[in-house]
Amino acid sequence: MRARTRAAVSAGAVLASLVATVPAQADPVERARESVRVDEGTLTWGPCEDLRPVAGEDLECATLTVPLARTSDGGRIGDDTVQIALSRVPATGEARHTLLVNPGGPGSAGRVWASHTHQRLPARLRGIYDVVAFDPRGVGASTPSITCDPDFFAPVRPDTVPADATAEAALRADAADYARSCADNTGPLLQHTRTEDTAHDMDAIRAALGRDRIDYLGYSYGSYLGTVYSALHPDRVRALVLDSVVDPDNPWYESNLVQSRALDRAARNFFDWTARHDGVYGLGTTGEEVAEAYHALRSDLADEPAGGTVGPTELEGAVIVIAYSGASWPSVARVLAARINDGDDAPLLALYEAHGEDAGSDRGYGGYLAVQCTDAHWPRDWSTWRADAGKAHREAPFMAWNNTWYNAPCATWGAESDDWFQVGDGPGEHPAYGGDALLVHATEDGATPVEGAFALRERLPGAALVTEEGGLTHGVALSGNTCVDEVVTAYLRDGELPARADGTGPDVTCQTRPEPRPGTVRDEPGNPAEPVALGVRGASGQPVE
Repeated sequence: MRARTRAAVSAGAVLASLVATVPAQADPVERARESVRVDEGTLTWGPCEDLRPVAGEDLECATLTVPLARTSDGGRIGDDTVQIALSRVPATGEARHTLLVNPGGPGSAGRVWASHTHQRLPARLRGIYDVVAFDPRGVGASTPSITCDPDFFAPVRPDTVPADATAEAALRADAADYARSCADNTGPLLQHTRTEDTAHDMDAIRAALGRDRIDYLGYSYGSYLGTVYSALHPDRVRALVLDSVVDPDNPWYESNLVQSRALDRAARNFFDWTARHDGVYGLGTTGEEVAEAYHALRSDLADEPAGGTVGPTELEGAVIVIAYSGASWPSVARVLAARINDGDDAPLLALYEAHGEDAGSDRGYGGYLAVQCTDAHWPRDWSTWRADAGKAHREAPFMAWNNTWYNAPCATWGAESDDWFQVGDGPGEHPAYGGDALLVHATEDGATPVEGAFALRERLPGAALVTEEGGLTHGVALSGNTCVDEVVTAYLRDGELPARADGTGPDVTCQTRPEPRPGTVRDEPGNPAEPVALGVRGASGQPVE
């Protein structure tokens, strides 16, 4: 699925809403004052060179060396290694457990999530949990790094909806060139970036922490990573929380086709909401009218990009945030109204600056592709891509072609792909984790459709599912819904899991928080009230790093 690579939005990921502020660069003098100490495992923890703790928080960083290549059961192959960058916020009391966190993507750097998650835990969990996060191999501060072509994102990029066969051929060539650049500039690492590789890295992290078992919280693509980890290392899991769940039955190519339709449904929800507030935004009194206004703007930008920078592709890359977080709706609606009604480009340029893709997106996008393109097999015949994209575009025009080109480098990817890691008890499937697990999902999630959560519950015999009914945000756990957070807290603290309900519905249904209202959030262009996290455009649609 699709992953977003800018700090505002995981396919991705993603692709959870945060109340906390992203830690900023640490001051060198402050770092020098901090002491270095050694963990009871094999990690040496010390000051973070590029992350600043919040006031009063003991944020630490470390590096773990792991094998580049492994056998299917995790055994070492050869002498080459990679370094995994870690962060930790120790428990405020006596640490009884370690919570390992992954924000999704794939391709998302994760170390900032130790601080994010620690701040969002209730005090009774902060007291007993060390919170540990990591940058997966090849991304963030982990080395060697995945590097492809930063110039790929230079505006104005070609329109994602091809006008004719010539335009389509040019887009295909761009995707193939990007795939080639990833292979040329990254080297051997590209052959060892499957989800199973990262799952084995997670177990190396657990061992280095000196823990027999870990607790795990994974959002978006992180839910698939947790599913794979728990299947490979079932005796190493104490508690498993999987939020915004990737459908275990849909390998990435199929998953992206489903996601394109889910993104379109989320966009229609946004258009309907904007129409309900026509008195504020003046974009139409029905969702259809607002959608027409949006697509007319997209056409106008194809003829004359805003500020010579924002064309239709840049518009899509910035506006997709509305499919990940309802909190962004007032901000994005205001931006659209300013441009459509008043001809004011400035808010749109600010939105693109905050949420659009640029040269800094290269590493996350390359990391996303490195996982997705090798995790499962992709069609090599372009006629299959064209037919599926055309059908998806007719049914879901908001992002279908955009999502297709986002993943198109996989059609010519240089590294070998393998069979999809699917859990279950069928032929060729991997035995599913049989322990307790808690699945969490918002029913209106645009990046990972809720059907995936029901599908995974059927494959994990010990799992229970809590849904946020009507929830708009990709990533629900510990984001402020009291009903959801109480279930998560009880499970992490005491191992209490909701009873499995009869029938096909969720095991616990929590009502969503009130929908956003104009003027009730920080309604500045490019500054929604809550940054979005997680990825599978993350899951693939990676919204935030």
